[in-house]
Amino acid sequence: MTTSSPNEKRPQAVAIRYDKHTSAPRVVAKGYGTLAETIIQTAKDNGLYVHESAELVNVLMQLDLDQQIPPELYIAIAELLAWLYQLEGKSVDSVIPKPIPGNTPDAL
Repeated sequence: MTTSSPNEKRPQAVAIRYDKHTSAPRVVAKGYGTLAETIIQTAKDNGLYVHESAELVNVLMQLDLDQQIPPELYIAIAELLAWLYQLEGKSVDSVIPKPIPGNTPDAL
């Protein structure tokens, strides 16, 4: 059991999921207090990495459930995902789809 004084911030957690068939990761769970602790423990119990970044969590908590992350966060999330894939021994190229020729921002 975790206790906290009134002056301490409640724990908060956000879970995101990236599916290589979608354009961006999306928020699949978020919460404060006991719910946050449950999200973190569930991730750990399932062998998922838990990254601690108060700044990133604060921004992601503003998103709705099932909402894709906004373009402003693409670089931060991409760097985190690339690091996680390296930890798992996966090639980033094997999980991130290649852009479709002629469908890049420069081509539009």
